[in-house]
Amino acid sequence: MLTLLFDGIAYGMLLFVLAAGLAVTLGLMNFINLAHGAFAMAGGYITVLAMNRLGLPFLACLPLAFVGAALIGAVLEPLLYRRMYAKPHLDQVLFSIGLVFIAVTSVDYFVGSMQQNIQLPAWLQGRFDISWVGIGKYRFFIIVVCAVLTLALQWVLGRTRFGSQLRASVDDRRVAGGLGLNVNRIFLLTFAVGSGLAGLGGALGAEVLGLDPSFPLKFMIYFLIVCSVGGTTTITGPLLAALLLGIADVMGKYYAPKLGAFIVYTLMIVILLLRPQGLFVRGGAGK
Repeated sequence: MLTLLFDGIAYGMLLFVLAAGLAVTLGLMNFINLAHGAFAMAGGYITVLAMNRLGLPFLACLPLAFVGAALIGAVLEPLLYRRMYAKPHLDQVLFSIGLVFIAVTSVDYFVGSMQQNIQLPAWLQGRFDISWVGIGKYRFFIIVVCAVLTLALQWVLGRTRFGSQLRASVDDRRVAGGLGLNVNRIFLLTFAVGSGLAGLGGALGAEVLGLDPSFPLKFMIYFLIVCSVGGTTTITGPLLAALLLGIADVMGKYYAPKLGAFIVYTLMIVILLLRPQGLFVRGGAGK
């Protein structure tokens, strides 16, 4: 039971890092980016190709995945996404879904449709036992890395000047620009960091979740569940939602494998019926 709980927490933390960028773009930038999983897939493939073809160590590939996905986001934001900020949400959904299928087809054409394997270093393989709990070394590593990223993201958005500038730019873009803020640059940096977090999550999750061209479509619903259940006006909400989703998914697949994702979707429906605005909402955001 405790081992499953630990694995569920690791899975939930990984889902949070994967979905954190979407929570930022959806909650702070008010843009529905369903192509968010494509950036996670990019980070995963950067890691796999760098390890298998260039011989780079796993730890060196993690920052490479973040930077690579962030650069892709930094290029696409002014080129494509910026034109869609003022569009209706339906246009944003159709636009981003189109990008998903382009990404899936491109990866399938250039890399192939086979499942990609990643070879973890020896010190991250296996388990170590603490009393009666078996803890996977790699899952413990995921928890530590994701916890550090969560604290850093919470600090940047809530305690720094950049976080204040971002919230001001979202609340009233014209006034923020009139006060001298470079709104386009703020949105560019935010989108790039969100894309980089997705890429890092894809790199960390390649061994746990698997990696193939259908990755953005396969996990799109999980990213949306994390954001919709947790709410997008704070980081705490998506974090708690991701942990609930991860634990429920792991426990459900172990104790009731025939039910599949039924438990996760049931939990989502119950929470949204009780809290339509999400688990956490910033003061005034739900009004």
